[in-house]
Amino acid sequence: MHTRRREPQLLSNEAILERMARILAARNIDPADATLPDVAEPVSPLDALLTGMPPRYQAAVADHPTVLDWVGKVTEAAVAPSRGARRQVTTGPSLLMAGVVGAGKTHQAYGAVRALVQSGVGVRWRATTAADLYADLRPRPGVDSERELAAVSRCPLLIIDDLGAAKASEWVEEVTYRLINRRYNYELPTLITTNLAIKDLRSYLGDRVASRLAQMTTRVEFEAVDRRRHSAAA
Repeated sequence: MHTRRREPQLLSNEAILERMARILAARNIDPADATLPDVAEPVSPLDALLTGMPPRYQAAVADHPTVLDWVGKVTEAAVAPSRGARRQVTTGPSLLMAGVVGAGKTHQAYGAVRALVQSGVGVRWRATTAADLYADLRPRPGVDSERELAAVSRCPLLIIDDLGAAKASEWVEEVTYRLINRRYNYELPTLITTNLAIKDLRSYLGDRVASRLAQMTTRVEFEAVDRRRHSAAA
């Protein structure tokens, strides 16, 4: 007994559309609602970075030799969470950048994050001023300040801008210690800027914080020039 082999039939475009229309009608689906949504263009890592960066610093470029050296070390320490995945910033050294107001410390910090992204590694980061940090962590009704402190402490890369600008108190010293101690223990890269002279940080932050900063950071002294005023006068 011979089985007759049926050759597959190729459907025309009109036949395909007619068949789809019958299937949709049988399922009470309006063909107008069955159109595919527009596919968004892929967002580059640099574009994603810029959306979370203050407009003033979106074009920031790190050019200080010590800052660039830090970028290289953090990039080298990045690891891939799985085989074939992009390497991510996990651990690495920290920087303490000191200098007068307007010396370019914040510019260098944001430029360093930009340089990391451009090097091809992934980075989850967060930036805050010390004053805003303390405001967010101050206990108040309806806010879990402990949870917020844990989130900031565990962020793979953290920028703390203007450390020492907030009014000193026992509470400020204790919160700063808990934050810095966590990042110190887990070797999480941290970019810290301060207008205080490095020798003055100990009296402001206390011995425990100053000792950990001395061990976990490379210190960078910026020249005593207010670049903001210099640019305005030019």
